[in-house]
Amino acid sequence: MDSVTQAILGASVGEAVAGRKIGRAAAVTGAIIGTLPDLDILMTPFFDELQKISIHRGYSHSLIMSFLSAFLLAYLLSKLRWTRLVSYRRLWLLAFLCWFTHILLDAFTTYGTQLLLPFTDWRVSFDSITIVDPLYTLPLMAGVGFSLWKYKPPHAMRSLPNNIGILVSSMYLLITLANKEHIEYVFARQLQSQGIPYYHLLTVPVKVANYEWYGVARDDQFLHMGKYSEWSKNEIEFHSFPINDHLLDDIDPRMADRLKWFAQGFYTVAEKDGAIRVYNMQCDMQGVRQYGDYKAPTAFYYQVDLNKDGTYELSSGMHPREGSRMSERSANHVDYRE
Repeated sequence: MDSVTQAILGASVGEAVAGRKIGRAAAVTGAIIGTLPDLDILMTPFFDELQKISIHRGYSHSLIMSFLSAFLLAYLLSKLRWTRLVSYRRLWLLAFLCWFTHILLDAFTTYGTQLLLPFTDWRVSFDSITIVDPLYTLPLMAGVGFSLWKYKPPHAMRSLPNNIGILVSSMYLLITLANKEHIEYVFARQLQSQGIPYYHLLTVPVKVANYEWYGVARDDQFLHMGKYSEWSKNEIEFHSFPINDHLLDDIDPRMADRLKWFAQGFYTVAEKDGAIRVYNMQCDMQGVRQYGDYKAPTAFYYQVDLNKDGTYELSSGMHPREGSRMSERSANHVDYRE
């Protein structure tokens, strides 16, 4: 989720746990802790392109890290003057919940989190909400804001607006899960009516309010991608792309494994003149990019190039929108074929 929403969520949790004891300091503390897991992004310059794939939302977004970090954070908070009214146990609970709710919220987005590290790098991903969604953020903001400015601690009513904000935003998350079930039914029905076979279906929201979705259906050889809007109730036009899994057979096995892991099985591969592009359908879905007779399934891609010494180099790129000025890199590769 975006950093602003994570900070507001942390502030709401901090206010709920300790607001009646230490006032606004609880919300400020929660907001800071609620953004700490995303500091893993600061580590990416120290890793190569392949390693960067699994760094973000890795160990900092694991359940065990949220548990262990709470001990250190609670100890540090207990040394501050303005937390003297709060017990160590409550400080631990504040730190744990602010950290854990961050990673739990991220699990509702399409990229997901490696919640169970170090035991498995399987990504927990509910794919039910976009990274930025005001319908989730605004109730939290209104609730914590009203509690902070309307009531001073230890007023009995101080927690009520904040708790209502948390309840409403949490209900919205549950509604997105229910809506996702409905969307998957719509895609499954239209795939069947159009005679498109598949054995695995991915649906991801692409705009706020959970009303516009992409669906990607996979069979043994193709991905079939379409877009559906809850407003227009449109008939879905599916674009089919060959998976071309064999194109990854000759590259470094570890690189191929990481690229497949990152896409969670929803990817297509294209090749020309020894260079390979891998399009990941699992996240950052931006729709078909069309240039003449070349059609890319989405904007973002990883590119694998063979070096003169026989090693492979991984880089990334982005197709611009149709009609926009193309970058030099995109212009040089616009003639790829599947």
